Amino acid sequence: VLRSMWERGWSFIKKAGTIILLSTIIVWFTSRFGFKDDSFKMLAEEELEYSILAKIGNAIAWIFTPLGWGNWQAAVASFTGLVAKENIVGTMGILYGGGDQTTWQALAAKFTEITGFSFLVFNLLCAPCFAAIGAIKREMNNVKWTIFAIAYQCGFAYVIAFMINQFGGLATGKANAVGLVFAFAALLVILYMLFFKKYEEADKLTVLGDAA
Repeated sequence: VLRSMWERGWSFIKKAGTIILLSTIIVWFTSRFGFKDDSFKMLAEEELEYSILAKIGNAIAWIFTPLGWGNWQAAVASFTGLVAKENIVGTMGILYGGGDQTTWQALAAKFTEITGFSFLVFNLLCAPCFAAIGAIKREMNNVKWTIFAIAYQCGFAYVIAFMINQFGGLATGKANAVGLVFAFAALLVILYMLFFKKYEEADKLTVLGDAA
């Protein structure tokens, strides 16, 4: 048991000292430098909207708007989680840690209880870090099934986070009619798949050959 604990602990230390540290440095650099007044320079805290990271985040933030957290900081944090889930904490600390407010005050200004829960659930259920994705590829030995597994995890996480935001909005009096229709439709599909759809057990094992 102690040996296993040591191996796992040492593995995390190496991961934290290499991948997580490097990605955190990249996040810091891209969030603190950008183009403003026709020049590339280091930005002040109130100028982060001009940063390289903000440009990238704003380009993808719309994807997460139905989940309740369509701001560039949260969008970027979710994507850095693909490198390592621990990166989400570091990214949020960098992006929300500056200014006169504390990190917690800045987060409270951007998230409600519902949208915060939606954010947490999405990042817990979506595709794991690159190392885990590599393990999935090795185990499945098939690129198509690996892509399917990643897409399924991300899609499932998106649907669940979407339902949390929409049903949460209904409970708090901030419902979106169109969003609720899709949320109820998604819920019905999930319930059907769980309780009504019949699955047949395979009577033979199909072994896939080596795939690219």
